[in-house]
Amino acid sequence: MSESSPITPENVGSAVDAALAAIAACTDSDGLKTVRAEHTGEHSPLARLNAELRSVAPEHRATLGKLVGQARGRVAQAFQARQEEIVSAEAAAQLEAERIDVTAVPSTGASGARHPLTLLQDRVTDVFVGMGWEIAEGPEVESSWFNFDALNFPPDHPARAMQDTFFVDPVDRELVLRTHTSPVQIRAMLERTAPLYVLAPGRVYRTDELDATHTPVFHQFEGIAVDRGLTMADLRGTLEHFARTLFGDEATIRLRPNYFPFTEPSAELDLWHPTFVGGARWIEWGGCGMVHPNVLRSAGIDPEEYSGFAFGMGIERALMFRNGVEDMREMVEGDVRFSQEFGMVV
Repeated sequence: MSESSPITPENVGSAVDAALAAIAACTDSDGLKTVRAEHTGEHSPLARLNAELRSVAPEHRATLGKLVGQARGRVAQAFQARQEEIVSAEAAAQLEAERIDVTAVPSTGASGARHPLTLLQDRVTDVFVGMGWEIAEGPEVESSWFNFDALNFPPDHPARAMQDTFFVDPVDRELVLRTHTSPVQIRAMLERTAPLYVLAPGRVYRTDELDATHTPVFHQFEGIAVDRGLTMADLRGTLEHFARTLFGDEATIRLRPNYFPFTEPSAELDLWHPTFVGGARWIEWGGCGMVHPNVLRSAGIDPEEYSGFAFGMGIERALMFRNGVEDMREMVEGDVRFSQEFGMVV
């Protein structure tokens, strides 16, 4: 309809019919707002007809004004009725979408469970805390000095080779993924004054292939004690108490001479496992010995005044022969059935 359309019953009826058709076609509130603007706004056909009343002769203004007013009222009523219908329908649809069947059996999500390795590590730390030891942690990306030099590893030791250790690029920064938690022991001696008794559990890295008995990422717990007058007898007593707490009163240990750069004398630790699957036997468990004087000197401790002992074992290995796990890959594959074998509900 042009800007100069005259006010006639035909023009008014046409504007009303167009508005009613558009209103009836609306299916949602947003669409109804658009139609309202198009058919009742200041630029709508009915609004333009109403503006034409200013140019109508006075003797016809009342009649034509009534015609336009009734038309606008009819359209307004249609909008109101359609709006109520749409609002009601949208509310019903929302209620249906959010409907909850209170008689239905609720779905239950599976509860999580701590990994058996974590539980065993916590058990180990509990034993040493009970003996008055401190628990210490350190960075997993470590400097070569803490990982090797301070522990009396000679420059040509095989452990420093790239086929045995993960070096962090660039290699000249001398950063490695720690191969043991012994660097935490060095940090503990630097941060504390003797006497000290510290256990360092944590994740370590070696360039091993993942198979039934090896994994490139595993867990250790290493302990160090530094005090006046400590001997191998103190080391043996500590480890035997720990073994019996973890494996039962019938468990015992033996120490076989061995070599480690950071202890002198050094020993291989064997455990007599009375309940091992297949029968009681000796099992190689870890390494231990008296802290080498060079290691004490690296931490600023006088070896003439203090002595110390240290030990280290793998948590994965302990879990294997403590609970009859035959394949180390089961511990790292994330299958919940592995945890369920330990009686955990997951």
